[in-house]
Amino acid sequence: MMSPVHDLQTRQTIVRLLSSMGSAKEISQYLKRFSQLDAARFAVVKVGGAVLRDDLAALTSSLAFLQDVGLTPIVVHGAGPQLDAELAAAGIEKRTVDGLRVTSPQALAVVRRVFHRQNLTLVEALQAQDARATSIVSGVFEADYMDRDTFGLVGNVRGVQLAPIQASLQAGSIPVIASLGETAGGQILNVNADYAANALVRELRPYKIVFLTGTGGLLDGEGRIIDSINLTTEYAQLMAQPWIDGGMRLKLEQVKQLLDGLPPASSVSITRPAQLAKELFTHKGSGTLVRRGERVLEAASWEQLDLPRLRALIESAFGRRLAADYFQRTALYRAWVSENYRAAVILTQEDLGLAEPGVYLDKFAVLDEAQGEGLGRAVWQVMRAQVPRLFWRSRLGNPVNAFYFAECDGCIKQPRWKVFWYGFDDPATIARCVEHCRTRPATLEEPVQQQERT
Repeated sequence: MMSPVHDLQTRQTIVRLLSSMGSAKEISQYLKRFSQLDAARFAVVKVGGAVLRDDLAALTSSLAFLQDVGLTPIVVHGAGPQLDAELAAAGIEKRTVDGLRVTSPQALAVVRRVFHRQNLTLVEALQAQDARATSIVSGVFEADYMDRDTFGLVGNVRGVQLAPIQASLQAGSIPVIASLGETAGGQILNVNADYAANALVRELRPYKIVFLTGTGGLLDGEGRIIDSINLTTEYAQLMAQPWIDGGMRLKLEQVKQLLDGLPPASSVSITRPAQLAKELFTHKGSGTLVRRGERVLEAASWEQLDLPRLRALIESAFGRRLAADYFQRTALYRAWVSENYRAAVILTQEDLGLAEPGVYLDKFAVLDEAQGEGLGRAVWQVMRAQVPRLFWRSRLGNPVNAFYFAECDGCIKQPRWKVFWYGFDDPATIARCVEHCRTRPATLEEPVQQQERT
């Protein structure tokens, strides 16, 4: 449930959000969805030590903002760079095995001190922003020795005690949790912050899982942020890429393992602290959104598809009725549909008076509830991998046009439509495509309001 907030402050905050990030429809859609969740199921946010060191102001501002709109994230933090500095100052050599820090009894004393200090730093910074936050440095993660001979005082999480977290949430306070574990005998153990966050996620099964990093997302081979990953359709291909380094490979493996054990609606967002609200509240997002996703089904005939479900998807996505005889009068070339009928691409072949027919994108439909998941992009990418040349049209003002601009090789504006294409370079062929789009009859009826006005 939403925690108590000052109405005026909340209204001002939402207005600021609306004006700077996205449409009112998107914002209200996400706020409604999140506010209907139990507080413990909204989001677990994992914060790396580098973010605490380099981006504390943006982090606290974003977390306080969520509290302003009635949402309480659960925060788990690490302290890697701070530990490196403190251990070096103490003359303790840093040793790692398989990416995990070997922790001696002397190092553990430093680990505890650094984690306590970093935890209080974040809590005090939140309180300075008039946010309510609770410091939790023990009592959450039950742990066993991972491999005492190899790692020393490093723990594997074996259980999660939710009582301290629930007490914080019930008070409307953000739980700020250090990744320190304890054995049954009371021995403190150093726990990798990613492992701690994953254990908490498996216990709480939250709607959103967020990793805040300095890079702002997972990067492709050219250093650009990958905006979404559908693991069902893209994981194997991604893992085969030569630019996937060890750290990113490990992160993807961990994310896949995590999402495989969670409800299908769960997702992992990787973004910067300053972009947290944009990632949570807009379809476009700001970092990398990773979902388990859905299989994409391919069909070469209408008989292979559930037509009532496909009609419902198209009409819901476009907010218009599909012509009653659409499936009878439309000769399908290929269709790609997500297995739960939440996104679809429908192609036809059109006679352009050339040696070969042109492939035309007749419908690209994504349900509102699936927008922002990357599902539509996943279906599109499966299609694009098999279709080297395509043309299509889209109504002026269609919000998806920004996506089309990024995907096309060219665009021409008509009075009612924008005509897009990729894979064509012959001006005469492009002219035929444009003319076809100008004269092609519509298959979606006008909205009821427009019919009444005319």
